[in-house]
Amino acid sequence: MIPESEYYDTHLRESLVGENVFVRMPPEDVPAPSFDEAWDSLPVPFWEGHAGAIDCYRKVWELAFANVRRPEPGSGFVSNFIDTAFNDCLFMWDSAFILLFARYGRRAFNFQRTLDNLYASQHPDGFICREIGTLDGRDRFERFDAASTGPNVMPWTEWEHYGDTADRGRLARAFPVLVSYHRWLRRHRTWRDGTYWTSGLGSGMDNQPRFPERPAAKTGWPERLTYHGHAVWIDACLQQILSADLLLRMADTLGRLEEVADLREERERLSRTVNERLWNEETAFYHDELVDGTLSDVRTVGAYWALIAGAVPQERIPAFVAHLEDPRRFKRPHRVPSLSADHPEYRADGGYWLGGVWPPTNYMILRGLDRSGYHDLAHEISREDLDHVVRVFEETGTLWENYAPEKAEPGNPAKGNFVGWSGLAPVAGLFEYVFGLRADAPNGRLLWDVRLLGGHGVRGYPFGRDGVLDLSCAARRSAGEEPRLEVRSTVPLELVVRWSGTEKTVAVPGG
Repeated sequence: MIPESEYYDTHLRESLVGENVFVRMPPEDVPAPSFDEAWDSLPVPFWEGHAGAIDCYRKVWELAFANVRRPEPGSGFVSNFIDTAFNDCLFMWDSAFILLFARYGRRAFNFQRTLDNLYASQHPDGFICREIGTLDGRDRFERFDAASTGPNVMPWTEWEHYGDTADRGRLARAFPVLVSYHRWLRRHRTWRDGTYWTSGLGSGMDNQPRFPERPAAKTGWPERLTYHGHAVWIDACLQQILSADLLLRMADTLGRLEEVADLREERERLSRTVNERLWNEETAFYHDELVDGTLSDVRTVGAYWALIAGAVPQERIPAFVAHLEDPRRFKRPHRVPSLSADHPEYRADGGYWLGGVWPPTNYMILRGLDRSGYHDLAHEISREDLDHVVRVFEETGTLWENYAPEKAEPGNPAKGNFVGWSGLAPVAGLFEYVFGLRADAPNGRLLWDVRLLGGHGVRGYPFGRDGVLDLSCAARRSAGEEPRLEVRSTVPLELVVRWSGTEKTVAVPGG
């Protein structure tokens, strides 16, 4: 429940907020596990000749469980949670990305309930603040502040969790909260034509040069952090397309499609607008639209939300993806920099969002390439990313908030001991794009896209709500050699094995 405010109540009530069960939950009062208590319930990977990657993986969980917290009395928090580990607040977009790797530790701790604390603070009009104090439960921003909320990625996190667990009950509880929040953004974060705006803080990409600064002001970071520039923000538009798409899938799963016809209309209309107005045929890229109606010349990594949102027409995808393989733009030694390398403000040390390599945007790109059929490139980028993260871990003993694009170094600036979303490459990236394991629990299916030649696998891999798998692939002489797999599972499932353009399906009994 949100704390009482000193402001008058001007909320325009969103009906689905009435279904938000999280605002009425009593706070959880159970001990949070330590790393040592949790370790035996975590999946354990092995990979011949890559001890550093395995050590880095273990360090992720050690840091993660050091950041598990219990609700403070009077905070309004309802569940144990993994702290963002940045300040005294729980962050919206950090939490959403943390859970995209932490879902693999769900047998030890229900990390997904971290979002319950954000849901419990939802306002009657659907608003959820992007930073909420962990001690007092108070919003850190007034809801109409240009930096008060975003990005809208919680529907993605919940849909991924459903794909891993087939937990329809969780999906049903989250659905009305997420629809209400999406509609709040549409009501309060759009221009008159239905396009979206945000700010540096609201986009999560704090100091990017998204619009021309006022010549006389020379305000630098403060203006970039908190001002919308009267621009149409490409990432905000694309995230709303993705949100609408995923909420429609949830509605279909839950039998509630008739309640969200507005989302279908918005997804189609906004997709048309993005492709008609925000695509530059000469640059083969999506850009922000500036206040004078022209397109920005900035190539931000935020444009790649277009792939995961399924918003790119098929004929445009090759040229758009090609920037990821162009050394002048995004193919730097450590991919993928947050700002194109040909921009005047690009920084070789990262400069935060002026070229820094960020775990959340890298993971977003991997998912987008996957959806677009670029599986080889997704594996290549994931492997490069993991190699750099591991090298920095071996030199510094820890993980970092972001990384430099030109060398195997932490970004400048970057927070250390950060888990945080830095667990994405050593856990989710390792399992999904290096090893090639992707669960589809609602359909009882596990994909194993085998690309490595060295022996590898996972013991204690979670599948569905209760399944546990031991997975092993023996070393091979060539990519064309059929993988020799050993799979043991506590639940029956269908294993789809891919290698070198070949696919076969095997029934795995439970027991």
